[in-house]
Amino acid sequence: MIRRASQRNARPSLPVTRRAPSHPLEGQVVASFGRRYLVELADGSTLDCVTRGKRGLLACGDRVTVALGGAGKGVIEAVGKRTTLLYRSDAAREKFVAANVTQVVIVVAPVPAYSEDLVNRCIAAAEHGGISVLIALNKSDLPQAKAALAALELYRKLGYRAAALSAKRDLDPLVPHLKGETSVLVGQSGMGKSTIINGLIPAAAVRVAEISATLDSGRHTTTHTRLYHLDSTSHIIDSPGMQLFGLHHLDEAELAHAFIEFQPWLGHCRFRDCRHLSEPGCAVAAACKRGEINERRLASYRGLLRERS
Repeated sequence: MIRRASQRNARPSLPVTRRAPSHPLEGQVVASFGRRYLVELADGSTLDCVTRGKRGLLACGDRVTVALGGAGKGVIEAVGKRTTLLYRSDAAREKFVAANVTQVVIVVAPVPAYSEDLVNRCIAAAEHGGISVLIALNKSDLPQAKAALAALELYRKLGYRAAALSAKRDLDPLVPHLKGETSVLVGQSGMGKSTIINGLIPAAAVRVAEISATLDSGRHTTTHTRLYHLDSTSHIIDSPGMQLFGLHHLDEAELAHAFIEFQPWLGHCRFRDCRHLSEPGCAVAAACKRGEINERRLASYRGLLRERS
């Protein structure tokens, strides 16, 4: 079982590493602040890093090679091959959420009401990225939780795991799902992601403050991704609350495939280029009419498809 870290035994957050500048160092991005990154080295020390030139965006969780600069400073020279990448996009740009994660934990709550469409988008992004999904219903002690839990039955029937918890009272229903995983928490603001992090890692608030002071960027304490270690094999990334999750990086075929209940029917429509909107002979639409595909899920897919037009 994961032991919750305490402030007393937590690793010092921002020790300064001093090494010969001629030796490149391997590390991991544990916090992303715009174009500045906090990189943790193998000995647990951290460096405030920038990228060289116009190097592409990095994500929290990336493995990197760093060249030392001044005291506590570094320059990211190279990025290791990613096993996974969770990101969102609109017509203009992409925004990375986390790299090298094994699990996306979509945090929802009965109050404020969560967006089912946002859940569908997060699941589609995870499916496309080859990342497993867990839906965590927080605030399960509230009276409205019963209806919220019933609504999540749709996802259970599709094979997605769900856990009900109350982060302020008891995190035990969630903890076993985090063991041995590198998880990223995603969801709308107000769902309780920060409460979950603070419950798992009581020293997190202290560490966030120290990171912000070091990077002279206090305004970013709740708006950027951060990675925490639960134990030697279990890690968790906290991401900012989001209201939108664009999927413009998925083409039409990839988007349809990311809705897993569509897969048995793909390729069986009358027309090879069927978009599953209103075309005659659509096998996906026919499956929906038979009750084999949920109407709300099909509507969510169609909304995403129209969003691309």
